[in-house]
Amino acid sequence: MKVSVENITKSFGEKQVLKGISFETESGKSLGLLGRNGAGKTTTIRILMGVFYQNSGDILVDGKKIDRDHLQIGYLPEERGLYPKQKISEQLVYFGMLRGQTKQQARAAVVKWLDRMGMSEYKDKKLETLSKGNQQKIQLAATLLCDPQLVILDEPFSGLDPVNAMLLKEVILESIDGGAAVIFSSHQMNYIEEFCNDICILNGGSIVLSGDIRDIKRSYPRNTINIYTEALTETAALVNTRYHDRTESVHPDEKEHCVTVKLQNESDKDGLLRLLIDSKLNIDGFQIKEPTLNDIFVEYAEGGI
Repeated sequence: MKVSVENITKSFGEKQVLKGISFETESGKSLGLLGRNGAGKTTTIRILMGVFYQNSGDILVDGKKIDRDHLQIGYLPEERGLYPKQKISEQLVYFGMLRGQTKQQARAAVVKWLDRMGMSEYKDKKLETLSKGNQQKIQLAATLLCDPQLVILDEPFSGLDPVNAMLLKEVILESIDGGAAVIFSSHQMNYIEEFCNDICILNGGSIVLSGDIRDIKRSYPRNTINIYTEALTETAALVNTRYHDRTESVHPDEKEHCVTVKLQNESDKDGLLRLLIDSKLNIDGFQIKEPTLNDIFVEYAEGGI
Protein backbone atom coordinates (compact mmCIF):
# COMPACT_ATOMS: atom_id res chain seq x y z
CA MET A 1 0.00 0.00 0.00
CA LYS A 2 1.27 3.46 -0.93
CA VAL A 3 -0.06 6.64 0.67
CA SER A 4 0.59 9.78 -1.36
CA VAL A 5 0.01 13.39 -0.37
CA GLU A 6 -0.09 15.43 -3.56
CA ASN A 7 0.18 19.22 -3.68
CA ILE A 8 -1.94 19.87 -0.58
CA THR A 9 -2.83 23.45 0.29
CA LYS A 10 -4.75 24.70 3.31
CA SER A 11 -5.71 28.17 4.49
CA PHE A 12 -7.48 29.43 7.58
CA GLY A 13 -8.99 32.76 6.62
CA GLU A 14 -6.25 34.77 4.96
CA LYS A 15 -3.43 32.70 6.46
CA GLN A 16 -2.08 29.98 4.19
CA VAL A 17 -0.80 27.18 6.40
CA LEU A 18 0.14 24.60 3.75
CA LYS A 19 1.56 25.71 0.41
CA GLY A 20 1.40 22.75 -1.93
CA ILE A 21 3.13 19.96 -0.03
CA SER A 22 3.74 16.49 -1.44
CA PHE A 23 5.22 13.31 0.03
CA GLU A 24 4.55 9.60 0.17
CA THR A 25 5.13 6.54 2.29
CA GLU A 26 4.29 2.87 1.88
CA SER A 27 3.70 -0.37 3.72
CA GLY A 28 6.65 -1.51 5.80
CA LYS A 29 8.29 1.92 5.88
CA SER A 30 8.30 4.93 8.17
CA LEU A 31 8.40 8.58 7.16
CA GLY A 32 9.63 11.28 9.54
CA LEU A 33 7.44 14.39 9.26
CA LEU A 34 9.55 17.16 10.78
CA GLY A 35 9.33 20.87 11.39
CA ARG A 36 9.32 23.51 14.08
CA ASN A 37 6.15 24.38 15.94
CA GLY A 38 3.84 26.13 13.49
CA ALA A 39 5.46 24.66 10.38
CA GLY A 40 2.29 22.78 9.32
CA LYS A 41 2.80 19.27 10.69
CA THR A 42 -0.37 19.13 12.78
CA THR A 43 -2.47 20.57 9.96
CA THR A 44 -1.09 17.91 7.62
CA ILE A 45 -1.87 15.14 10.09
CA ARG A 46 -5.42 16.40 10.64
CA ILE A 47 -6.03 16.46 6.90
CA LEU A 48 -4.76 12.87 6.64
CA MET A 49 -7.14 11.93 9.44
CA GLY A 50 -10.08 13.70 7.81
CA VAL A 51 -10.56 16.04 10.78
CA PHE A 52 -10.77 18.82 8.19
CA TYR A 53 -10.10 19.01 4.49
CA GLN A 54 -7.55 20.60 2.22
CA ASN A 55 -8.37 23.52 -0.05
CA SER A 56 -6.69 21.79 -2.97
CA GLY A 57 -4.61 18.73 -3.73
CA ASP A 58 -5.25 15.04 -3.15
CA ILE A 59 -4.51 12.23 -0.72
CA LEU A 60 -4.22 8.95 -2.58
CA VAL A 61 -3.97 5.34 -1.47
CA ASP A 62 -2.55 3.13 -4.21
CA GLY A 63 -3.39 5.81 -6.75
CA LYS A 64 -7.03 6.28 -5.69
CA LYS A 65 -8.57 8.96 -3.49
CA ILE A 66 -8.38 7.96 0.15
CA ASP A 67 -11.43 6.12 1.49
CA ARG A 68 -11.24 6.43 5.26
CA ASP A 69 -14.22 4.09 5.68
CA HIS A 70 -12.09 1.24 4.34
CA LEU A 71 -8.65 2.26 5.56
CA GLN A 72 -7.77 1.58 9.18
CA ILE A 73 -5.77 4.52 10.56
CA GLY A 74 -4.15 4.42 13.97
CA TYR A 75 -3.40 7.83 15.45
CA LEU A 76 -1.42 8.61 18.57
CA PRO A 77 -1.82 12.37 19.19
CA GLU A 78 0.65 14.53 21.05
CA GLU A 79 -2.19 15.63 23.30
CA ARG A 80 -3.37 12.32 24.72
CA GLY A 81 -7.02 11.48 24.16
CA LEU A 82 -8.15 8.81 26.62
CA TYR A 83 -10.64 9.20 29.46
CA PRO A 84 -8.88 9.49 32.85
CA LYS A 85 -11.83 8.39 35.00
CA GLN A 86 -12.93 5.40 32.91
CA LYS A 87 -11.75 1.81 33.29
CA ILE A 88 -9.03 0.98 30.82
CA SER A 89 -10.55 -2.16 29.32
CA GLU A 90 -13.99 -0.57 28.93
CA GLN A 91 -12.76 2.46 27.03
CA LEU A 92 -10.46 0.40 24.81
CA VAL A 93 -13.37 -1.85 23.85
CA TYR A 94 -15.40 1.29 23.12
CA PHE A 95 -12.66 2.66 20.84
CA GLY A 96 -12.39 -0.67 19.05
CA MET A 97 -16.11 -0.72 18.34
CA LEU A 98 -16.01 2.91 17.14
CA ARG A 99 -13.47 1.78 14.55
CA GLY A 100 -15.62 -1.07 13.23
CA GLN A 101 -14.90 -4.05 15.45
CA THR A 102 -17.65 -6.14 16.97
CA LYS A 103 -17.72 -6.18 20.77
CA GLN A 104 -16.22 -9.68 20.73
CA GLN A 105 -13.43 -8.62 18.36
CA ALA A 106 -12.71 -5.53 20.42
CA ARG A 107 -12.50 -7.52 23.66
CA ALA A 108 -10.08 -9.99 22.06
CA ALA A 109 -7.95 -7.15 20.70
CA VAL A 110 -7.87 -5.46 24.12
CA VAL A 111 -6.66 -8.67 25.78
CA LYS A 112 -3.97 -9.05 23.11
CA TRP A 113 -2.65 -5.50 23.33
CA LEU A 114 -2.78 -5.16 27.10
CA ASP A 115 -0.77 -8.36 27.32
CA ARG A 116 1.74 -7.10 24.73
CA MET A 117 2.17 -3.86 26.69
CA GLY A 118 2.55 -5.72 29.99
CA MET A 119 -0.58 -3.97 31.26
CA SER A 120 -3.06 -6.85 31.74
CA GLU A 121 -3.14 -6.40 35.52
CA TYR A 122 -4.42 -2.84 35.08
CA LYS A 123 -7.37 -3.64 32.83
CA ASP A 124 -9.96 -2.75 35.49
CA LYS A 125 -8.10 0.31 36.77
CA LYS A 126 -9.03 3.88 35.92
CA LEU A 127 -6.53 5.52 33.61
CA GLU A 128 -5.80 8.36 36.05
CA THR A 129 -4.35 5.89 38.58
CA LEU A 130 -1.50 4.94 36.21
CA SER A 131 1.89 6.60 35.83
CA LYS A 132 2.48 8.79 32.77
CA GLY A 133 4.57 6.07 31.13
CA ASN A 134 1.90 3.43 31.64
CA GLN A 135 -0.77 5.80 30.35
CA GLN A 136 1.33 6.20 27.23
CA LYS A 137 1.43 2.43 26.75
CA ILE A 138 -2.37 2.31 27.00
CA GLN A 139 -2.55 5.13 24.43
CA LEU A 140 -0.37 3.14 22.02
CA ALA A 141 -2.52 0.05 22.60
CA ALA A 142 -5.56 2.13 21.60
CA THR A 143 -3.68 3.33 18.49
CA LEU A 144 -2.87 -0.21 17.33
CA LEU A 145 -6.05 -1.90 18.53
CA CYS A 146 -7.47 -2.49 15.04
CA ASP A 147 -4.19 -3.44 13.33
CA PRO A 148 -4.13 -0.20 11.28
CA GLN A 149 -2.66 -0.05 7.81
CA LEU A 150 -1.58 3.56 8.36
CA VAL A 151 -0.11 4.56 11.72
CA ILE A 152 0.44 8.23 12.62
CA LEU A 153 2.56 8.86 15.72
CA ASP A 154 2.94 12.37 17.13
CA GLU A 155 5.69 12.62 19.78
CA PRO A 156 5.17 9.01 20.99
CA PHE A 157 8.23 9.02 23.30
CA SER A 158 7.54 12.29 25.10
CA GLY A 159 8.31 11.93 28.82
CA LEU A 160 9.00 8.19 28.79
CA ASP A 161 11.63 6.49 30.92
CA PRO A 162 14.18 4.25 29.12
CA VAL A 163 12.36 0.99 29.96
CA ASN A 164 9.00 2.13 28.62
CA ALA A 165 10.71 3.77 25.64
CA MET A 166 12.34 0.42 24.78
CA LEU A 167 8.98 -1.37 24.85
CA LEU A 168 7.35 1.25 22.65
CA LYS A 169 10.25 1.02 20.20
CA GLU A 170 9.78 -2.74 19.96
CA VAL A 171 6.04 -2.42 19.36
CA ILE A 172 6.42 0.29 16.71
CA LEU A 173 9.09 -1.71 14.88
CA GLU A 174 6.80 -4.75 14.97
CA SER A 175 4.09 -2.65 13.37
CA ILE A 176 6.44 -1.50 10.60
CA ASP A 177 7.74 -5.03 10.04
CA GLY A 178 4.12 -6.22 9.94
CA GLY A 179 3.43 -4.04 6.92
CA ALA A 180 2.00 -0.82 8.33
CA ALA A 181 2.87 2.50 6.73
CA VAL A 182 4.03 4.81 9.52
CA ILE A 183 4.21 8.59 9.68
CA PHE A 184 6.32 9.66 12.62
CA SER A 185 6.38 13.24 13.91
CA SER A 186 8.86 14.14 16.65
CA HIS A 187 11.44 16.68 17.74
CA GLN A 188 13.58 13.84 19.13
CA MET A 189 15.87 13.27 16.15
CA ASN A 190 17.47 10.13 17.56
CA TYR A 191 14.13 8.32 17.27
CA ILE A 192 13.56 9.62 13.75
CA GLU A 193 16.95 8.25 12.69
CA GLU A 194 16.17 4.92 14.35
CA PHE A 195 12.75 4.37 12.79
CA CYS A 196 12.55 6.29 9.54
CA ASN A 197 13.74 5.52 6.03
CA ASP A 198 12.75 8.93 4.71
CA ILE A 199 12.19 12.41 6.11
CA CYS A 200 10.17 15.40 5.06
CA ILE A 201 11.01 18.77 6.67
CA LEU A 202 8.36 21.49 6.67
CA ASN A 203 9.17 25.16 7.11
CA GLY A 204 6.48 27.82 6.92
CA GLY A 205 4.00 25.46 5.26
CA SER A 206 6.37 24.31 2.49
CA ILE A 207 8.61 21.27 2.15
CA VAL A 208 12.21 22.43 2.27
CA LEU A 209 13.88 19.00 2.27
CA SER A 210 12.73 15.43 1.65
CA GLY A 211 14.25 12.09 0.77
CA ASP A 212 16.14 9.10 2.12
CA ILE A 213 18.08 10.02 5.28
CA ARG A 214 21.20 8.15 4.15
CA ASP A 215 21.19 9.83 0.73
CA ILE A 216 20.71 13.25 2.32
CA LYS A 217 23.66 12.71 4.65
CA ARG A 218 25.85 11.46 1.82
CA SER A 219 25.08 14.60 -0.19
CA TYR A 220 27.11 16.65 2.31
CA PRO A 221 30.90 17.07 1.88
CA ARG A 222 32.72 13.93 3.04
CA ASN A 223 36.13 15.44 3.66
CA THR A 224 36.06 15.52 7.48
CA ILE A 225 37.41 12.44 9.25
CA ASN A 226 37.23 11.38 12.88
CA ILE A 227 40.21 9.28 13.95
CA TYR A 228 39.45 7.51 17.24
CA THR A 229 42.53 6.77 19.34
CA GLU A 230 44.02 7.11 22.79
CA ALA A 231 47.22 8.41 21.16
CA LEU A 232 45.77 11.85 20.45
CA THR A 233 49.00 13.86 20.60
CA GLU A 234 50.98 11.43 18.47
CA THR A 235 48.23 11.10 15.86
CA ALA A 236 47.72 14.86 15.55
CA ALA A 237 51.48 15.37 15.25
CA LEU A 238 51.75 12.68 12.57
CA VAL A 239 49.01 14.25 10.44
CA ASN A 240 50.37 17.75 10.93
CA THR A 241 53.90 16.78 9.85
CA ARG A 242 53.27 14.07 7.22
CA TYR A 243 49.95 15.16 5.69
CA HIS A 244 49.83 18.92 6.28
CA ASP A 245 49.76 19.73 2.56
CA ARG A 246 46.41 17.92 2.20
CA THR A 247 44.63 19.10 5.33
CA GLU A 248 42.74 22.26 6.25
CA SER A 249 42.66 21.62 10.01
CA VAL A 250 43.55 19.05 12.67
CA HIS A 251 41.76 19.12 16.06
CA PRO A 252 42.38 16.64 18.91
CA ASP A 253 39.34 16.14 21.18
CA GLU A 254 40.22 14.56 24.54
CA LYS A 255 36.58 14.17 25.56
CA GLU A 256 35.68 12.16 22.44
CA HIS A 257 39.09 10.45 22.21
CA CYS A 258 39.40 11.41 18.58
CA VAL A 259 41.33 13.62 16.21
CA THR A 260 39.13 15.44 13.70
CA VAL A 261 40.87 16.07 10.38
CA LYS A 262 39.37 18.28 7.68
CA LEU A 263 40.89 17.39 4.34
CA GLN A 264 41.26 19.67 1.36
CA ASN A 265 39.69 17.03 -0.89
CA GLU A 266 37.45 14.04 -0.23
CA SER A 267 39.77 11.84 -2.31
CA ASP A 268 42.59 12.38 0.21
CA LYS A 269 40.96 10.16 2.83
CA ASP A 270 42.48 6.95 1.41
CA GLY A 271 45.98 8.36 1.70
CA LEU A 272 45.31 9.44 5.28
CA LEU A 273 44.13 5.94 6.15
CA ARG A 274 47.29 4.39 4.64
CA LEU A 275 49.45 6.83 6.61
CA LEU A 276 47.76 5.79 9.86
CA ILE A 277 48.10 2.09 9.10
CA ASP A 278 51.80 2.45 8.30
CA SER A 279 52.40 4.49 11.46
CA LYS A 280 51.62 1.50 13.73
CA LEU A 281 49.76 3.83 16.11
CA ASN A 282 46.95 2.30 18.11
CA ILE A 283 43.95 3.49 16.05
CA ASP A 284 40.50 2.39 17.25
CA GLY A 285 38.41 3.88 14.47
CA PHE A 286 38.45 5.86 11.22
CA GLN A 287 35.11 7.41 10.32
CA ILE A 288 33.80 9.98 7.87
CA LYS A 289 32.05 12.64 9.92
CA GLU A 290 28.50 13.08 8.64
CA PRO A 291 26.05 15.73 9.83
CA THR A 292 23.56 14.49 12.41
CA LEU A 293 19.88 14.66 11.60
CA ASN A 294 19.67 17.35 14.26
CA ASP A 295 22.27 19.40 12.34
CA ILE A 296 20.28 18.99 9.12
CA PHE A 297 16.99 19.87 10.84
CA VAL A 298 18.43 23.07 12.30
CA GLU A 299 19.87 24.05 8.92
CA TYR A 300 16.58 23.65 7.07
CA ALA A 301 14.06 24.57 9.77
CA GLU A 302 15.87 27.68 10.98
CA GLY A 303 13.94 30.84 10.25
CA GLY A 304 10.56 29.10 10.26
CA ILE A 305 7.60 30.12 12.38
